[in-house]
Amino acid sequence: MPSADLLNAALAYAARGWHVFPLRPDQPTAGEDEAKRPAFPNRCTAARCDRADPRCRAAGRHVGWEERATTDPGRIRRAWAARPYGVGIACGPSGLLVVDLDVPKHAGDVPPPLWAGARDGVDVLAALAERHDGTVDPTYTQTTGRGGSHLFYRHPDNGPRLGNTVGERGGLGWKVDTKSRGGYVVAAGSTVNSRPYTVALDCDPAPLPGWLAGLLAPAARPVYRPAPVTLPPDRRGRYIAAAIRRQVDHLTNAPEGERNHTLFASAVALGQLAAGGALTEDDVFAVLEPAALSIGLHHGEIARTIASGLRVGVRQPRYLKTMGRAA
Repeated sequence: MPSADLLNAALAYAARGWHVFPLRPDQPTAGEDEAKRPAFPNRCTAARCDRADPRCRAAGRHVGWEERATTDPGRIRRAWAARPYGVGIACGPSGLLVVDLDVPKHAGDVPPPLWAGARDGVDVLAALAERHDGTVDPTYTQTTGRGGSHLFYRHPDNGPRLGNTVGERGGLGWKVDTKSRGGYVVAAGSTVNSRPYTVALDCDPAPLPGWLAGLLAPAARPVYRPAPVTLPPDRRGRYIAAAIRRQVDHLTNAPEGERNHTLFASAVALGQLAAGGALTEDDVFAVLEPAALSIGLHHGEIARTIASGLRVGVRQPRYLKTMGRAA
């Protein structure tokens, strides 16, 4: 599409209060995921920002596509004057939760037994609504380039902040994704692989239905209970116990957006003690896993992050003398 049309689309979304940012210009030969990426990807993530990106360094914090998304007409005009960028809508800052209803991508892309008979995400959402005595009422709707649908809802004012879910991997079901904090959608007016995204129903987004909000609410976090670690009843044992308490306190008090990075740093610190023989790697997992679960991190990312921290920690072992003083 011409830059002027994309600029006008971006300005129209900003006028609704939706935060926009540039996506890569349409390239028909690009892969599906590649074609939808932000135009200015960072080399880091919020959880592991090393301030190497000049934007992050200047701001003194991680500055990714979500932080750069804006409703400022001046910034939007400057960005889209350069190239015919696609338009991305950052769901979290815009106060939106978007239900992404996909369609099968190939002949072998069939529903699992739980959703037998469903043809696509629309059918699955309808079945969910019936199971939970809910309705799918009209709301702002886009048709995606592949023929799926984006249903835009207002994020609830009260209750937990909702993030993203993916299909059946902890989500609502086959071909049903959701996007809010930390998620974005390609906006109507953009094209991906020469396939246009269009508006199917232009109205104000409806409130997120209560039955959907209930299904998407995160499970209650477990209460942190320290795992037992066998330590000698001497000054050396007390020193190691104090080191464990410091790392656990640091982790459980980490602010949102820094928790995974803090887990990594704690795994490095305790991994140094493990490499020096004061703890075992199993001890490190036993101490840090329940603390990380209690602040909302997930099992998969916890295991990966602790393992990464241990690999770094083993390079700089800390050896303790008998009386508990660092060598």
